[in-house]
Amino acid sequence: MEVESQKFDPAAFKLVWELKIKPMLGMTTDDAIVEENEGKLAQVLDVYEAQLEQSKYLAGDSFTLADLNHLPSVNYLMDSRTRKIFEARPRVASWCADILARPAWAKAIEMQEKQ
Repeated sequence: MEVESQKFDPAAFKLVWELKIKPMLGMTTDDAIVEENEGKLAQVLDVYEAQLEQSKYLAGDSFTLADLNHLPSVNYLMDSRTRKIFEARPRVASWCADILARPAWAKAIEMQEKQ
């Protein structure tokens, strides 16, 4: 969870801001910021790829808070051009597909879309 909060989240949040939120607000995406943070995120995902070689989830073979904390950002980024960074790492791509397909997450998204 520390890696998520200190390494993954800062880059992911900047990417979500640039690729999802700014366009919704009619603002222009800054490609230099996107490129810089895709590089930072790629480094973190390389570490995740190695970890996921050892276990199904980030903290072992059970879904934990370490995985859950990633869901909001992963959800947005897998629906953006940054998806390619996740998909370039087969274990990370599989992990993303797994956590995004969890019934509780699907229900949360469904409830959000109804609002």
